[in-house]
Amino acid sequence: MAEQNARTPREETTLERADRNCGELLQELRIIQTGVQILFAFLLTPAFTARFSVLGAAQRTVYVTALLLAVLTAALFTTPAALHRTLFQRGAKPEIVMISSRLAGAGMSVLSLTLTGSVLLVVDVVFGRVEGVIAGSATLLVCGGLWVVLPQLVRLHAARLEARAVSEPPDGSS
Repeated sequence: MAEQNARTPREETTLERADRNCGELLQELRIIQTGVQILFAFLLTPAFTARFSVLGAAQRTVYVTALLLAVLTAALFTTPAALHRTLFQRGAKPEIVMISSRLAGAGMSVLSLTLTGSVLLVVDVVFGRVEGVIAGSATLLVCGGLWVVLPQLVRLHAARLEARAVSEPPDGSS
C-alpha cells in the first residue's frame, strides 16, 4: 500500500500515474483504431471486384499478407480494451497499462508493415512491380523514421536539455 501512495516527480501516486497513463493510451488507441478499421475495410473490398481475378500470384500474396497484417494490427490495438474489461476493478491497472502500452507498440510495428504492403499492392497494380517495391520501401522508411527515429531524437534532445539544466547553476551565472 505504501508503494501505491508514494509520490512521483509529478506529485502523483502510482495509481494516479496509472490512471493518467491509461487515459493517454486510450486516446492514442481511439485515434489509431479508426484508421486501422478503414484500412481493413479497404483491404476487404478488392477480393470482391471483377479486376481481382487478373492479379498475379505475387500480387495476391501481397494482398492476403496485407489483409492478415491488418487483422493482426486490429487485434493488437483492441486487446487493451479486452484486457481492461477482463481485469476491471481487480487492482491491476498498472499492469494493464504496461501490457497495453507494449501491445500498442507492437501494433504500430505491424501497422507499418500493413501500410507498406497496401502501398506496395496498389502501386504495383497501378504502375508496376518496381514502382510498387520502391513505394512500399519508402512507406516503411517513412513509418520507421517518424515512429522510431524521430521519438529517439526527441528523447536524446530532452536528455541533453535536462543534463544541461542540472549542470548549470540555478541563477544562470556559469
